[in-house]
Amino acid sequence: MTSPLLEPILLQLGPVPIRGSLLTSCGITLLLGAGSFALSRTLRSEPGKLQAIVEVIVTTILDQIEEVTRKQGRTYLPLLGTLFLFLIVANSLSLLPGLTPPTERLETVIALGLVVFVSVYYFGIRRHGLVQYLKHFFQPTPILFPIHVLSELTRTFSLMMRLFGNLMSHGLILGVIVSVAGLLVPIPIILFGLLTGVVQAYIFSILATVYIAAAVEDHPQTQSHDHKETVGR
Repeated sequence: MTSPLLEPILLQLGPVPIRGSLLTSCGITLLLGAGSFALSRTLRSEPGKLQAIVEVIVTTILDQIEEVTRKQGRTYLPLLGTLFLFLIVANSLSLLPGLTPPTERLETVIALGLVVFVSVYYFGIRRHGLVQYLKHFFQPTPILFPIHVLSELTRTFSLMMRLFGNLMSHGLILGVIVSVAGLLVPIPIILFGLLTGVVQAYIFSILATVYIAAAVEDHPQTQSHDHKETVGR
């Protein structure tokens, strides 16, 4: 019996195996990129229906980011907005015959988790500086350093596994129902899976926002340092 975690190789580019989830992820990326480029070339001061819908989506995402981070959200909008839109499209691919959401595969969720992991450090170091950011791992006592590091790793792992587990389990259940009951009965399951995909995209994106917000928040030492600089001026 083939493991559901094992994805067949479609082609081989030298030592690099190319699997379906990689091709699907690249296709989604190209689709979103091409759509964004096309929309950016048709922006008008008086928006049409499509532009108005896109503006509502972008504004909603931006408001959500600013509500969580308590800072100007435009810095984080390109990353978090792209993550959310990518996941919405990826999780909805089960509606198209012959396509499987790439988020049902470990390779994809690991890549997404690493993007969030690296981004947290990038924004944290950008906000506080390398030394100041790394100092918080030793607060309030250096003894807690291993626990802080373990916390960073485990929260990224749980972020990946939550997305992977929910979507893969839905795919397996749908496959079993189709094989037993035919094509008509699973329609409500498919619609429920679409809702699940939207919810999981939101949860993944909002948790990524929370992690970034924690990385860029002003720690007591940083606030004290900024206050001394202000007084000195």
